[in-house]
Amino acid sequence: MLRILVAVVLLLAGALFPRAADAHQVAMGVLEFREVRPATYVGRWMIEPIIGGDQVLLRVPSHCFLRMPELYCGDKGLVGRVTIDNLGVDMSVVMIKIIPISGEPQSYTITTANPVVSILGPGAPTFETWLELAKTYGNLGIDHILLGIDHLLFVLGLIWIVKGGWRLAKTITAFTIGHSVSLAAAAFGLIGIAEAPLNACIALSIVFVGVEMVREHRGQPGLTSRYPWAVAFSFGLVHGIGFASALSGLGIERRLLPFALAFFNIGVEIGQLAFVFVVLALMWAHRRLNAALPQWGDVLPAYGIGSVAAFWFIGRLARLLVAM
Repeated sequence: MLRILVAVVLLLAGALFPRAADAHQVAMGVLEFREVRPATYVGRWMIEPIIGGDQVLLRVPSHCFLRMPELYCGDKGLVGRVTIDNLGVDMSVVMIKIIPISGEPQSYTITTANPVVSILGPGAPTFETWLELAKTYGNLGIDHILLGIDHLLFVLGLIWIVKGGWRLAKTITAFTIGHSVSLAAAAFGLIGIAEAPLNACIALSIVFVGVEMVREHRGQPGLTSRYPWAVAFSFGLVHGIGFASALSGLGIERRLLPFALAFFNIGVEIGQLAFVFVVLALMWAHRRLNAALPQWGDVLPAYGIGSVAAFWFIGRLARLLVAM
C-alpha cells in the first residue's frame, strides 16, 4: 500500500505540475557587470528575472558603492560577498557575469539554496571558494533530482521491477555510472542534444519502464527484469544529458567546471539515494504491516507511471513537431 502511495504522489505531482517534469531548465536571471574604467562597472540585466530587475534585493561587498547601473569598488576591486535576498520559486538561479577591462570574464551563480556567493579576484581559488562551490552546486544537484519528477518516476520503476538486495544496488549503480558519464561529456561539450527531443526521449524511457512493470506483473519478465543494469546504464546516459542541461547557461568558469560538475553530480547522487532509501523503507514497512491489497492495486502504479509518461511524451513530441 505504501509503495502505491509513493507512486500516486509522484503521478499527481507530474499531472498537476507538468513543468516540474521538465526540470532540465532553471528559471534564471543573468546580471552582467562590465568594467568601463578601473574599479568602475556598469551593470545590466541580460536576462530579466520574472520579478523584475528593479525588485531584486542585491547586496554588494561593503567597500563597494552600488547605484544601478553603476558599481564602484575602489582600490580593492570587485571582490567579496554578493547576496540576493529575495530569490523565490519563479527565479531559482541568478548568474552574475563580471567582464573586466583586461583578463578573462568570470561567472558566478547564486541559487535559492545558496543566496550568497564570494566574488574572486584573478588569483587561485581559496578554500572558501571551494566550500562555496561545493555548497552551491551540491545543493543545485539535490534540487534538480528531487524536483525532477520524470527522473524519480524512472528510478521508482527500476525499484518496482528489481525489488531490493544487491541486484537493486547494481542497477542503481549502473544508472549512476550512465548518467555520470553523459553528464560529464555534455558539460564539456563533447555531446549534445537539443532540449525538446531530449525531454521526449526521457519521457519515452519512463513509458518503457511502465510497460516493463506491466509485463512483470503478468509474469512475463522483460529486458529490465533480465538485464536491469544494462537497461539502467543505457537510459542513464539519456537522463545524464538532461542533468547537464541544468548546468548549461550558468556560465561556469572553465577552470572551475570540473569541480562544479563533480559537486553537482554528488548532489544528484545524494538526492537519488535519499529517494531510493525512502522508497525501500516504505516497502519494508509495508511488508512488516502485512497490508492486504486489492488485486488491481499492485498493478495501478505500473499503468499510472506508463500513462503519465505517455502523456508527457505526446505533449513533448507535439511541441517538437510544432517547432520544426
